[in-house]
Amino acid sequence: MPSVNDLHSIGELARASGLTVSALRFYDSAGVLTPTLVDPVTGYRWYTEEQITPARLVAGLRRIGMPVPEIAAAVRAEPAVVHHLLDAHLRRLADGLSDARREADRLRALVDPAPPAATTLLLSPAGLAAALDAVRFAVSVDPALPMLAGVLFDVEPDGVRLVATDRYRLALARAGADVDGPPVRVFVPVALVDQLRPLLDTADTWPVRLTVAGADLRLRVADRTLTGTALPYDFPDYHRLLRTSVGERPTARRIPVDVATLRAALVDPAAPTVALDHDGTTREVTVLGVDDQGGLRLLPAADLGTDALRVGVDGGYLLDALNAAGGPQLVLELDGPIAPLAVRRPDDADTYSVLMPIRL
Repeated sequence: MPSVNDLHSIGELARASGLTVSALRFYDSAGVLTPTLVDPVTGYRWYTEEQITPARLVAGLRRIGMPVPEIAAAVRAEPAVVHHLLDAHLRRLADGLSDARREADRLRALVDPAPPAATTLLLSPAGLAAALDAVRFAVSVDPALPMLAGVLFDVEPDGVRLVATDRYRLALARAGADVDGPPVRVFVPVALVDQLRPLLDTADTWPVRLTVAGADLRLRVADRTLTGTALPYDFPDYHRLLRTSVGERPTARRIPVDVATLRAALVDPAAPTVALDHDGTTREVTVLGVDDQGGLRLLPAADLGTDALRVGVDGGYLLDALNAAGGPQLVLELDGPIAPLAVRRPDDADTYSVLMPIRL
């Protein structure tokens, strides 16, 4: 143990690192940067010369807003890991700035509304029908949640992204379009969506014309015209939901599944389920796991303790997601019992759904 004469006081380390004395005390209590010696009588903290560089690293990471757990990891990590943590944090900052800009634009429109500029889209009937079919199942049917009773049309320069959620599942799809006008986000009520959908099957090759002017919606399909009003609610920020649900998950397992086989297993009366009590009500939960060959299997209650990767889901919701995704083969993305389950098409990165897990 070095003597006090060879150590730096907390004030000296503060001056050398750019951290305040109170910040050094905080990082000591958080286990991030602990002193080499604490005087048992006075409580004075003492640090070695080698702790100056880690303290300067902590100061810099603090200035860019890195969370404390990641600062703690960086202080103890190899340089390559620190670079990875910095890259991930910079991506979060960029995402946060994009979120802030979108919110600022919304607030500017709120305090100083401008006359709505019309945006017109020309869409393929088949492409729009496929996108609607991929997300319609996730629209909320809860009358207490009218703010989720529709499909978000998020218009981009070269197409439109369709999004629906009922809080327990989230579905996304995309349709290409010729867009004339500024990008716009419009929340289309489910009643208008359901009026539109059957018309698309008889539209042949005629493009669908969607015109958005503020809250006013006008749809022209062949010789039919539908009008409506966008829902007056702010749709949840699905970009943020995706980052927390299906962001970078290096531990996730991507498991190819045969849809017909999985569907048959889910509807089989003998399919294994696990009975869970929730607020006094027993609920049958489907639990997904992985077999010895890396394939998907339904776990009975007796196997829950032996399978390292298990995810509880509502079997009916999973069936809905399989049916909406279409195609004979899909990919299920599993990442443990508390991470959302993603249902993806193997050849279409823009169309997928996310199911919230049921805690086992």
